Amino acid sequence: MRAVKLFQGYVWHPKGQDLEVRAALPERLEVPFEGGVARVWVLVDAVPPPFAFFEDGTPTATQAFYQVTLLTKTERAPAALKPLAEAVAARLEPVLAGLPEGVGWLLLEDLREV
Repeated sequence: MRAVKLFQGYVWHPKGQDLEVRAALPERLEVPFEGGVARVWVLVDAVPPPFAFFEDGTPTATQAFYQVTLLTKTERAPAALKPLAEAVAARLEPVLAGLPEGVGWLLLEDLREV
């Protein structure tokens, strides 16, 4: 059994906004996959801003950043998990869309062993 990343990225919000990102995101998703259920863990860690400015020139120092990693344990090769990543994205999209105003996020598919 090995751990494979499905997605990695960031969630951010203005400093001072009362938001507990770890509580706003699920700890784990259980997603139907190939006749069974795949468990996907959602890891959230506070990190310094990964870049200095947003595209519009706003300094990222005004935001609290969290690295978000979604991973699963599997015997399958990472490339074989593309359908699982698509199912996870469909389950996670409404959660991310439901975050409070001012919260930004960027998660990218990242099918690699951890």
